[in-house]
Amino acid sequence: MFSLNLKIALRNLWRNKISSIINIVGLAVGLSACLLLLLYVNYEMNFDRHFKDSDKIYQVMTNFQDASGKITSTGGVPGNGIAMAIKSKIPEVDAITRIGGGDHSLIANGEKSFKKTDLFGDPEILKVFNYEFIAGDPNTALNTPNGIVLTESMAKLLFGTTDALNKTVRYKDAYNLKVTGVMKDLPANTTLRYDYLMSWSFFESINQYVKNPGWGDFSFLAIAKVNNPALIDPINAKVKLLFNENYKEQKNQNFLYPLSDLHLYGEFKNGKSVGGDIDRIYLFVALAFGILLVACINFMNMATAKSERRAKEVGIKKTIGATRGSLIIQFLTEAMVLVVVAVLFAVVIVEVTLPIFNNLLDIDIVIGYTNIGYWVGILAVALVTGLLSGMYPAFFLSSFNPIQTLKRKTARAKLIPINLRQVLVVGQFCFAIMLIISTLVIYKQMQFIRNRPIGYNSNLLAEMAQDGDLSSKFELFKTELLKSGAATAVNQTTQSMTHVGNWFYGLKWPGMEEKGKEIVFNRLQTQYDLVKTTGIELLEGRDFSKDFASDSATIMLSSSAVKVMQLKDPIGKTVELFGNKLKVIAVFKDFLWDSPYRPGKPMVINFSKTENGNINLRLNPNNSLSKNVELISAVAKNINPKYPVEMKFVNDLFASKLQSEKILGILANLFGGIAILISCMGLYGLVAYSAEQRTKEFGVRRVLGASVSSIMQLLSVSFLKMVLVAAFIGVPLAYYLMNKWLASFEFRTSISFSIIFTSIIGTAVVAFLTVGFQAYKAARANPVEALKYE
Repeated sequence: MFSLNLKIALRNLWRNKISSIINIVGLAVGLSACLLLLLYVNYEMNFDRHFKDSDKIYQVMTNFQDASGKITSTGGVPGNGIAMAIKSKIPEVDAITRIGGGDHSLIANGEKSFKKTDLFGDPEILKVFNYEFIAGDPNTALNTPNGIVLTESMAKLLFGTTDALNKTVRYKDAYNLKVTGVMKDLPANTTLRYDYLMSWSFFESINQYVKNPGWGDFSFLAIAKVNNPALIDPINAKVKLLFNENYKEQKNQNFLYPLSDLHLYGEFKNGKSVGGDIDRIYLFVALAFGILLVACINFMNMATAKSERRAKEVGIKKTIGATRGSLIIQFLTEAMVLVVVAVLFAVVIVEVTLPIFNNLLDIDIVIGYTNIGYWVGILAVALVTGLLSGMYPAFFLSSFNPIQTLKRKTARAKLIPINLRQVLVVGQFCFAIMLIISTLVIYKQMQFIRNRPIGYNSNLLAEMAQDGDLSSKFELFKTELLKSGAATAVNQTTQSMTHVGNWFYGLKWPGMEEKGKEIVFNRLQTQYDLVKTTGIELLEGRDFSKDFASDSATIMLSSSAVKVMQLKDPIGKTVELFGNKLKVIAVFKDFLWDSPYRPGKPMVINFSKTENGNINLRLNPNNSLSKNVELISAVAKNINPKYPVEMKFVNDLFASKLQSEKILGILANLFGGIAILISCMGLYGLVAYSAEQRTKEFGVRRVLGASVSSIMQLLSVSFLKMVLVAAFIGVPLAYYLMNKWLASFEFRTSISFSIIFTSIIGTAVVAFLTVGFQAYKAARANPVEALKYE
């Protein structure tokens, strides 16, 4: 019986080539889009879940509080003393590690040198994460200060092989380290990614400030592994007490939060997670199955549109004894054959487009062909698609009355199937209109954030790490650069202009109230020519200058810092920072140093001759960009020959802060276009069948003098009405959903009438072109041939 149904299915597919192609292409595109989105969702959902016992790994977080105990904000970088306190006082924590670094630093083997991402951690980091070692012993790899663990790729890059154990590498051209381990590369969906790992004791030996961790300073991550996740509440009850037991200046609380949840549930309010990027994931799941549903609707519409053709077949089969159940199985078999062919095409499409998809989103999704879950997922999606697309046509076609069908009194003119088909078309275009509006709103929000004043001049502003001799010979480097004409101003700071470097408590000022101790400030340290180089806008005062010898003990305050400090006439006032008395010489306008989506913390910039790490460069606008880069590279290579020259443009660094919304915009654009394409393919097929059914009618009308335009109008208007109905339904839904999405931003745009108007007109134009092309063909057909129809 199955083989007979299969033969009938294949014969019908071959006989109706156009509808078969439309269905296969529509389903294949819909399935491939669905699979790509689900691969991305799986990639995001499995962040940090590939570690053994990932459910036991927690990050130490901080709830910042005011004097009354109200939580003002939550941060992922705890006080620097918390890790050791947890280690000594919370026995339920099996292991805890401090984590620092994360910089692009020089690593060399004597012949080859590269700037790669470093990381420092206590030896317990290898117990917390259970990295898979290719060589070496994870129990002892970080027990000595001069030990270093390389990733597989880093070992191959330096030595051409993973057989690197006990070999020597040189860090920052100053320290010789022995390779004590080689570990497998970390998956792309790992939060803490690095190329080589070094011990905390070595970190302390090269950085004096690391030796004496301060509770009021927030510089290092702390990651813990608990022995029983079910006991996390009593564990947190103990952890919450530690901060104020050791530090009396502020009322803060630490707590442990699952590391694997932080990627998608990283938004906190009143100390509790209120979601985060998980909302985007839900949106992508809805988008994936929405596109698949649009493709399935195409199949349903095409199948029911052919009802007249199949009616006589159904009537004859029922007359000779076929049951409704056997007919349902036959039609479902046809649907499943189509789906199987579409799945094969979809898998090929996914394989071909995945590298482009990865490159577009700057991610690294890998298909696990050996993973049985991947194939089970594909089979599940295929089965759902086959049932979803074939179920209604199977029940509809099998329900025909044999007497009526043999007398050609089919359901063509009945209201129920036609209305349902119209509902499905309306649903398709409703979804398409919602996607268009969503895409335009996302784009407008991204432009709003991107165009929000950042507080300094990022155009032609570049930066480079202050490595090697660029630290000790900075003045020479600055002089040579200015002489070369590549830059008009050069300055050094401790951090990038786009990256928050340091939170701290403890700033004191004249007339400070008790609650002033609660205020968390951001700090940037710098030297001369900061304003000239970066374009920071001063509201009062002046830049740090060599003309004033006392500037070695001066500080600048942001306008928000002045506001929370309640300082009147701040210029000339003396504040105290970590025991040092500093004179206020300027007030600057707040600039975006933190997230572009929310207000930053009050900020101070103090002068420091000893702290550095980043060089800011104001490029010469009179030269081409390539010439400036060439000149800077030549000067840097001459002074600092052992380090490769790496320059970054601040505009690019700022744009990377919008990566989350960039991905959302790309996916909405891409898959919104796919949804519209599939909808138009279905609409094209429906118009083609409608025109075919009315061939004789159009021939008679042409003979009686009807114009081409009138016949086009006759065929087009009913379909365009459906698009307008879709607009009336889709616009309010999209408006509500996107307003809800915008509400998550503190700085947000609005949904304008132009967006709604553009979406409706755009969809109507696309639908009209689709319908109009087929309608024109039908209207231009030879009336003589039409009258011979049937």
